[in-house]
Amino acid sequence: MDRLEPTARSKIKRLHERAHYNREAINSVLDAGLVCHVGYCIDGLPHVTTTSYWRTGDRLFWHGSSASRMLRQLRQAVPVSINVSLIDGLVLARSGFHHSVNYRSVTLYGEAALVADEAAKLAALEAFTERLLPGRWAELRPTTSQELKATTVLCLPIVEGAAKIRTGPPKDDEADYALDVWAGVVPLRLVADAPVPDPRLRPDLPLPDYLAKYDGPVTPAQAAAQPA
Repeated sequence: MDRLEPTARSKIKRLHERAHYNREAINSVLDAGLVCHVGYCIDGLPHVTTTSYWRTGDRLFWHGSSASRMLRQLRQAVPVSINVSLIDGLVLARSGFHHSVNYRSVTLYGEAALVADEAAKLAALEAFTERLLPGRWAELRPTTSQELKATTVLCLPIVEGAAKIRTGPPKDDEADYALDVWAGVVPLRLVADAPVPDPRLRPDLPLPDYLAKYDGPVTPAQAAAQPA
């Protein structure tokens, strides 16, 4: 399906004109982010955990220590919500009331599934590494069986959720446009600075080419297109 049908949970009611239910919009936001917030309940109490994630096809993945309370809870197929939010700019209006931010966000709902098969788990972790830095996985020492055992990988099918996006200039009251107040947008973006080497890095090791060219997150398609 190219579109996620709105549900009672996912339908955006306030400022519904900013809602997007098509997979292209949802995937574009997911692929631009690096960190998500996972919401769930333990013993009736709400919890939110921040973690890194990645998307492969129509599934969202995240991982962590097998001892993690969050991961041990979610592997029991309990309801979960996941939010990814990106801030693109400060929207400066002519009144405090109409100040805002330009943003892209996605909220997903469902039940997480455990990636139990070792080969599938290893492939998922490779996809995560390559999503961060295409070309990195091939340089690393192989993952040990103990490391794999100590790592839990969960996935969530992307079948229920929505994107909410704001773009453009401020929306002032008509009478305020004549005021002597500067208004507009201050764009914000995530940038990559020059890599800082580990103090214990051997001095004869050059900076990898993929790292020298790195300028931010890549999409799964871009990662897959990198030469082997």
